[in-house]
Amino acid sequence: MSHDELHWFKSSYSSSGDGDCVEVALTPSTIRIRDSKNPRGPHLTASRTPWADFLAHLAGDPGAGA
Repeated sequence: MSHDELHWFKSSYSSSGDGDCVEVALTPSTIRIRDSKNPRGPHLTASRTPWADFLAHLAGDPGAGA
């Protein structure tokens, strides 16, 4: 999937003020992550399970990634 075909979104907790946000795009097998200040710049790619573990860890789930 090309960069232009992806649907990028950010958390509803993000304000639209300063642009300091992380944006995410979902594909069938991966998660793409980029900096909203540089949308045409590089992005990270993660598979779905490690991304879900990462989010669970941020949310304070002690069993995440076990």
